[in-house]
Amino acid sequence: MKDRIKYVIGISSLLITIFTLSAINCLKPQAEFSDSERRKLKQRPELSTELLLSNKMGDAFEGYAMDQFPVRDVFRRIKAYTLYRLLRERDNNGIYIANGYAEKLNYPLKEASLSNTLNRFQYLYDNYLAESTGNIYTCIVPDKGYYLAEKYGYPHMDYDRLYDTIRAGMKYADFIDIRNLLDIKSYYKTDTHWRQEMIKPVAEELLNIMGAEDILDHQYQEITPETLFYGVYYGQSALPLEKEYITYLTNDHLDSYIVYNYEKDSTSGIYDLSKLKGRDPYEMFLSGAVPLLTIENPKAAGEKELILFRDSFGSSLTPLLAEGYSKITMVDIRYISSAILGDYIDFNGQDVLFLYSTLLLNDSFSMK
Repeated sequence: MKDRIKYVIGISSLLITIFTLSAINCLKPQAEFSDSERRKLKQRPELSTELLLSNKMGDAFEGYAMDQFPVRDVFRRIKAYTLYRLLRERDNNGIYIANGYAEKLNYPLKEASLSNTLNRFQYLYDNYLAESTGNIYTCIVPDKGYYLAEKYGYPHMDYDRLYDTIRAGMKYADFIDIRNLLDIKSYYKTDTHWRQEMIKPVAEELLNIMGAEDILDHQYQEITPETLFYGVYYGQSALPLEKEYITYLTNDHLDSYIVYNYEKDSTSGIYDLSKLKGRDPYEMFLSGAVPLLTIENPKAAGEKELILFRDSFGSSLTPLLAEGYSKITMVDIRYISSAILGDYIDFNGQDVLFLYSTLLLNDSFSMK
């Protein structure tokens, strides 16, 4: 009799829990975005004849239910701890921790992506740069996996082949290799990006090769706001990661820069500290993902200009490069079509730098 009562209580408790969570899931307002995962969440699918006849209704509802599940982040954290700590899995959601740094499994090397990259760059060269008299350079930023994956026994892309392919496919550009100027400490532990205070040698090397070294002093003040920084891997991995902070550099030159945002038709400084409390604090550097920016340096010693084709790694590096130029035009062709650049930029002999991370080169189909 006692066993039967225990059985009934157990089954009843399970049914009540399932029913309660299901009811909450159906009745609670739908969340549109997950701050921890940095992605849009799937919404409740609308009933339609097409959806029902395609037999995709079940999959659509399952995806919605998983994304909108009550206290989802708590369950994600429990799952991650179970896999990583108890079952000794080496990664969770494709993200691993090595030497205290979180990194995503980035492999294999995607030849089609590299081909797409070179086609995009060739288009820019043929249509805007071939007739220019300025110097053209290219520089690849290694991701954290370059310094972690092989050392700690994780699969990784063939970095040497990536570098060799890009170098061989851009014979019109001088290649600048910065791998020996970086190490794992150059990057945030919870994020993909590099730390601005650690990349001063990179800026000095680039400016030296591009001919702007004689007018620099490289003296900066380091400022570290008290706001905690949780990088993109902190939420996506749901793994235990150390807290960290963003440090940025400033001096009289950097404070005087005038940044013009073509999309917003507005001017600002190089740092937007309000972004520190947003979804992606790294966006404090030049306001994050912006199609087209110019940085003017009123204290520049000469009239030298630079056009920088870049991804998000360029946001924190460019303020350090701007000391050597009167004007830098930053272009992110993920957000603006290459075909219309001539409507906004007068290509008239400026130096040109292609600065892209291995992450984007190996997943380049967002380039337009």
